[in-house]
Order: sequence, then structure tokens, then C-alpha cells
Amino acid sequence: MNKIVLLITISLMGSAFAKAQSPDTSKTDSIMLRSIYDYNLTESNSYEWLDYLSNNIGGRLSGSIQAERAVEYTQKEIEKFADRTELQSVMVPKWSRGTPEFAYIQLNDLSTINVNVCALGGSIPTRQEGLKAPVIEVKSLEELTSLGREQIEGKIVFYNRPMNPKKIQTFEAYGGCVDQRYSGAAEASKYGAVAVIVRSMNLRLDDFPHTGSMSYGDLPVENYIPAAAISTNDAEKLSAYIALDKELQFYLKQDCTVWGDVESFNVIGEIKGSKFPNEYITVGGHLDSWDLGDGSHDDGAGVVQSMQVLKTLKDLNYKPQRTIRVVLFMNEENGLKGAREYARKAKLKNEKHIFALESDAGGFSPRGFSFDTTLEQMKVIESWKPFFKPYLIHYFELGGSGADVGPLKGESTVLAGLRPDSQRYFDFHHAANDTFDAVNKRELELGAATMTSLVYLFDKYGIEK
Repeated sequence: MNKIVLLITISLMGSAFAKAQSPDTSKTDSIMLRSIYDYNLTESNSYEWLDYLSNNIGGRLSGSIQAERAVEYTQKEIEKFADRTELQSVMVPKWSRGTPEFAYIQLNDLSTINVNVCALGGSIPTRQEGLKAPVIEVKSLEELTSLGREQIEGKIVFYNRPMNPKKIQTFEAYGGCVDQRYSGAAEASKYGAVAVIVRSMNLRLDDFPHTGSMSYGDLPVENYIPAAAISTNDAEKLSAYIALDKELQFYLKQDCTVWGDVESFNVIGEIKGSKFPNEYITVGGHLDSWDLGDGSHDDGAGVVQSMQVLKTLKDLNYKPQRTIRVVLFMNEENGLKGAREYARKAKLKNEKHIFALESDAGGFSPRGFSFDTTLEQMKVIESWKPFFKPYLIHYFELGGSGADVGPLKGESTVLAGLRPDSQRYFDFHHAANDTFDAVNKRELELGAATMTSLVYLFDKYGIEK
């Protein structure tokens, strides 16, 4: 970069920074954010919407009747405040759990101890009578290689690597052990295992097994083996019994079914921009969930918070300069088909997305945002931090954004993820206790207000060109 271009770039950045910080605009923005928070804490519909999604519809697994009902309900609600709505067709995988799973540990004296398990999403069933086999415990995928086929063939592989409790950022702890859930069956099958049991991705010791997606990779269908999660309490129990009795056996019965792809929809609503209608700001969460609970934290909270962003701006009579769009993505949990289809259609239409924000980390107290952007743009974003200080929002960091907005990544698009307090999130993630009663109304509303505030600032100031 030559000196003249560098000086012009610095000058433009300084101008934008000063613009965001000038006394007149700062006062206006502070007043607007106060209005956004006041409105959400007194008149928000987010908790009411979540109540209906959770308690009237329930778990919304892709391809299910509940997912279909959620599409209909959210579109109907968005129509009340959006200028335009759309159902965007997308083909999604369909998998069903069937009858409840059953498992037990059988000791050498033939006594049995029942344990809590659930099939992993995408797993095949056991045969109708179930299966029983010896168990071998491992801590990693790599350990399979060291053991080899001789020690694994004919056995159930028990993956027992816990989430690292030393990680303050719990999503880092999750990322550090989720490979055993996703790829564990594919890897164990290569050594002749007959099934896999995976310790639930949960920092807490409890009796809830946590499901989640798994993959057989490029294995031929005849080599697929059943895969299930076991609760953390029962993982500890199983490990202790293995230490005492190397000959124990494990019984597993599950009745899940893998179907073909079926049609579903992304739900889209927008408020048209008054000055730059062809520049898009997208805010969203994923409408699908797992089937064990009702998906209130994952991701009903993100869905209703995203809807509330548009309704808040509409009810406060704010006229956006850019087109602000809510997208409720289908199939984040077991395929990401909705996100990819939305990004594909946006590219075909040559839509210019300048900013995309996702909420998919639960309905807990908001702490701030992580941003996927350039260092130059991040400097401008950080100049907005003082506006959020009165609301205890302090976390503005470079990092990831979210799975559903990820496919929109481009040179001129800023991506962001809402970052709530994550310490309790994995207590509920993908488990039967992810229910409406686990969500605090005020925390949910604070999250919606925080998202709306950031969308307002991006709409007002745009991004660095």
C-alpha cells in the first residue's frame, strides 16, 4: 500500500470513528439504546413466542410435524410487523428416534444396572432384540489406533473423554471433545466395534443423556454401527465398574430410523431499507431443535430474540436505512442445509449482506458479541462499546460468529454471534431438560435488546468500505 492510499485510509477510518463518537450522535445513540432496552424489558413478545414454540409445539427436529408447525407459527407472527415474509424451500434430512432407548450394565454375577442413554442423531437402530457385548473404554479417537482391531473387534467402544472444566469459555471445552460424538462410530467401526457409547457433552454430573449429530463419514452402509450417548453420572458409573470387572457386558436397544430428505423451509421476514434497500442486515437463529426437550435454549431463544429485533425497531418507529431481515434457519442441528441454501440464494440474487448476527448460545444473560471481521472494522465496532456499558455488556472480541451465518462470509460482510453467559448452557444442550422453565424471562429480553442495539448501530453507520 503506498503512502497516499494509507493516509486516505487512516483519514476515512478516523472520520468514521469520530462520527460514531461525536457528542451529538453519541447522545442520540445513547437515547435510542435506552429506548430499545426499556421497550424490551416492558413490552417484548419474545417470552410469549417462546412459550408457544416450547409448550404448544415442542421439539422441532428437521422433517418433523413439529418443525412444520413452527414454520407456520413463526411466519404468521412475523407477518404482523414485517414488510414482507417468505418461506424459502430447502430439502432437509429426516431422522426419528422411535421408542425410548433402553440400556443396562451386566456384571459378571449377571446382576444388571440400568443406565440413561439416548440415540445420537443420525444413528442406525440396534436389531429389534437389542445387542449385548463387552465394553472397552477409550479417551480419544487416537487411542483406537493404539489398541487396534485385536482389542476392539466385537466390542462396544465407550468414549469417556469429559469436557475440560478448566476452560472458562465452555464452548472451547465442548469443541475439545465433540469429535468423539460426531466421528466416534465411524472410527470405531473400522476396527470391528459393534456399537459406540459416548459420554454426554455436559460439564455437570447428572442423569440426562445429551444427543447431537453424528456421522458415518464415507463408510459403506453395511459397516454402520449404532451410536448412543450416556449421561455423565452413568458414564462415571460405567467407568468405575469397568475398572472392577473387565468382563462386564453392556446391553443397548434403540429404535431410530433414518429416512430420506424431505422439504422444509427457512422463514424470512424483512423491513425494507429507506436509503440503501439493497444492503442487507440479517439477524437469525435456527428453528429446528432436537427432540428430547422442547429446544427452548437451543435455539428457541435465538429464534424469538431475532424476531424481536424487527418488532422492536418497528414499534419504536425506527426507519432503517438498510433492509433488515430476520431469518429462522432450518436444519442447523443435523445438516446446516437451511443456512447453506439461504447463502446460495443470496449469492444468486447478488444480495449485498453487510452484517449478519446470530443468536445460538442460549437465552442466558448477554455478555456481548464475538465478531468475524477485519481489524480495521473491529476498531470501529469497539468505538461503540461505551453505548453498551450501562447494560453490563463488555465482551467485544474477534472470534467466531455462528454456524448459520457462517456461509454468508465474504470480504465485505461482518459476521457476529451473541455471547450470553455460557456457564450453564451445556447443562441443557441437546437434552430432555432443555425446556421452557429453564429460560429466564428477563435474561431473554436483555439478549433481544442487546441484539437490536447492535443492529441499529450497524444500520446507522454501515461498515468500512
